[in-house]
Amino acid sequence: MTQIQQSEPIVYQGQFGEFTITQSDRTGVIIYRAGLMVAALSFALGTWLLLSQSATPTILNALTLLYACFCVALGVSLATIHIYMVQLHRGLQIFWAVGVLASVVLAVQSGEPLALTVYHHPLTILGIGFTFAALTGIYFKEAFCFNRLETKVLTPLVPLLLLGHLFGFLPMEMKPILLLIWAIFFLVFAVRKTMQAIPADIGDKSVFEYLKQKRSVQA
Repeated sequence: MTQIQQSEPIVYQGQFGEFTITQSDRTGVIIYRAGLMVAALSFALGTWLLLSQSATPTILNALTLLYACFCVALGVSLATIHIYMVQLHRGLQIFWAVGVLASVVLAVQSGEPLALTVYHHPLTILGIGFTFAALTGIYFKEAFCFNRLETKVLTPLVPLLLLGHLFGFLPMEMKPILLLIWAIFFLVFAVRKTMQAIPADIGDKSVFEYLKQKRSVQA
């Protein structure tokens, strides 16, 4: 009888000891990357509709639906991302929650589609902008960990565009250009993540365990 031998898990040497990567770890990374891909596709499609189509009620309602899809996908990624600092991880999740809550309030209370509300009332960035601050946190983390060109561009570009709209210092003709760059680079980032080795996104699990034990001692 032919016996099927299970391959032994790879043992990695971390900063604070050895560790292995489980199937659960790999699944988490796949979900994280899938969330990024859905968010990037939703954002890209919304950008294309905004820049190439007339602002009809159908298009504006579609933008709201795409934004909702973007928010859900981003939330999934933030739930499964591996970040050593728990405070930073929780902070990004709180930012996302504040931004989503503000978006829901604006969508419900405003008498016009969400995209028009944000366009006509730049102060709404003080609420809805938290969602994109959370996304920028992911860009920053990826730029810091993997030195990717697209995330190094996106990290300053997103706050520049949002603050430019909020305070009105960006020329009107610059906004669609920056938005298009954002959409393209976001897609590039999401696609390149699918090609990256999974262990890279998991990181050094011995660091997570060390920090967990340190928190337990301090508690």
